[in-house]
Amino acid sequence: RELFAEFAAELTDPEQRRLYEEEVAALERERGMEVRFVHPTPGFRGGQRWELPYSLAPGREELRPAGRRRLLYDVVFHPAALRLAARSARFRRLLRDTALEAVESRCGVQLDRNNATVLRGVSYKGVPQAPIIRSPLPGGAPKPPDDGES
Repeated sequence: RELFAEFAAELTDPEQRRLYEEEVAALERERGMEVRFVHPTPGFRGGQRWELPYSLAPGREELRPAGRRRLLYDVVFHPAALRLAARSARFRRLLRDTALEAVESRCGVQLDRNNATVLRGVSYKGVPQAPIIRSPLPGGAPKPPDDGES
């Protein structure tokens, strides 16, 4: 118990926490990984502002009947967020507004919010495509293997 209490006390010390995070980051760098520590702000902010993590794929064209084209954007939320939205109209509006704001701010487009609708009877428009999330490797791309030819 004493060791655990000592460990807990060290974690609450800001200087010890900083050293711990530096050591973990150095160990992970040796393994080829980059780490970021998330330091949340404690408490509620009055319930007025929510931020939801999401993934936004680049716009893609869909050919509509009569040869007209339209641009589609995929905004992906965590399945738990979608489950909450299925049970709560307020949370569903939050997800919708977050998705619209994401597309407008990240893709530089102005959407017609008055005519925006939630899909009914279908779960996806167009052909599903899996976007790729890329992160640069520390130290750049690996060197190609030497095949012995000169």
